[in-house]
Amino acid sequence: MRPTSVGVCEDDDELRGVLRRALERDGLTVRATASGTEAVRAFGTTPPDVLVLDVVLPDADGRDVCQALRAGGVMSPVLFLTARDALPDRISGFHAGGDDYLTKPFALAELLVRVRALLRRARGTGADGGAGVVLDPVGHGVAAGDRRARLTPTEYRLLAALAGRRGAVLRRPELVAAAWPQGAIVHDNTLDAYVARIRRKLRDIEAPHAVETLRGVGYVLR
Repeated sequence: MRPTSVGVCEDDDELRGVLRRALERDGLTVRATASGTEAVRAFGTTPPDVLVLDVVLPDADGRDVCQALRAGGVMSPVLFLTARDALPDRISGFHAGGDDYLTKPFALAELLVRVRALLRRARGTGADGGAGVVLDPVGHGVAAGDRRARLTPTEYRLLAALAGRRGAVLRRPELVAAAWPQGAIVHDNTLDAYVARIRRKLRDIEAPHAVETLRGVGYVLR
């Protein structure tokens, strides 16, 4: 039986070392990265059993990193670490695909308990799949093969939400919550316009998937 692995993405060298030592003392195998780029490369290829992910990274928002991993088929539970403890911040983390949220400063004992709880929840579920498109959370781009398109931050969050649940219908309120700040007023035609732009960009890069409309309900990435 392979050892249970935990991925850690934390840019603070001291805290990253503390997390590594605490998790290893708890009998877990740890792979650690210091940036969003490294995290997508390392954990997108070989997903850990659970991922501890800082929200504020030097090159990307941790929530965008989580969405990129989800869109690539990585279903490992994600525990966000952040100093932001406001309700809208926590909600945005869950909309990005996170499973738990721990605010800094925190007790290592609590982190270990939460990691173990996520591991129990994840047992029996797969960790990879594949969405057919590759999302870049640092440059806010999307690629299919060797073709690439740039996305605005809002387009990125919309596509990431759709790609992370490819084949499932996302209702309009879910998409608005995933792509816009908490409390933003987004009209139906605004959402439609963003989806239309995403469709054009997917066509431009000859992506194997397309966004379909379920009139009166929402959208789905096929």
